[in-house]
Amino acid sequence: MKGFGQRAGFTLNVGCDSSSYWNFRLWKMAIIMKKVLHVGCGSATIERMPVGYRDGNWQEVRFDISPQYKPDYIGTMLDMESVPDESMDSLYSSHNIEHVFYHEVPVVLSEFRRVLKNDGFCIITCPDIQEVAKSMAEGKLDTPLYHSPGGPISAIDIMYGHSAAIEQGEVYMAHKTGFNLQLLAKRVQEAGFGQFFGMKRPALHDIWILACKREASSKKVEDLFYTFTGFQKP
Repeated sequence: MKGFGQRAGFTLNVGCDSSSYWNFRLWKMAIIMKKVLHVGCGSATIERMPVGYRDGNWQEVRFDISPQYKPDYIGTMLDMESVPDESMDSLYSSHNIEHVFYHEVPVVLSEFRRVLKNDGFCIITCPDIQEVAKSMAEGKLDTPLYHSPGGPISAIDIMYGHSAAIEQGEVYMAHKTGFNLQLLAKRVQEAGFGQFFGMKRPALHDIWILACKREASSKKVEDLFYTFTGFQKP
């Protein structure tokens, strides 16, 4: 069978040799699959990303400061120039934005917006410093508040950075700023994103925001948020 998958000037010839499966996989990735930039990916792969990225239609593009995780792009959130403009359908950033100083946050969000296509969106999640402060006020400084893949996490870890990782020399894991939901939403809006929707999870001491690069209806953004995060609507 020839000419299968002809689209946008790209033709895939599927024959009967052993490479047919991999040819199809390459065609699917090049033509069909959407790209999500996984910022600060570390060892995590798409299997540990929000459920909306795990439906088989997304290609993970990895971005990290450390070459040991074999990212597609090496750099920091303040130096993302290796990622082309408007090249990503989405961007996912989990517990990264707190690793830059507060005055650097606009630079990071501007870079996030730059690499997105016009109809793209990003998902940002980070610690909820307001909830952490409540635990600290109760004297729960080094008491584990929850367990992550990296082990137990205390208020000290959330406020200042994962102690175990920093002890091992990963000083870039230190936290330099913090947000509650209102402040992160404010910074996203100031960065020029068209529409956003967010929520907080007090039990896990984190906040989540989905922001569209361009204007979109509030219903569309809210639906996207719940579809991709898999969270239950209240």
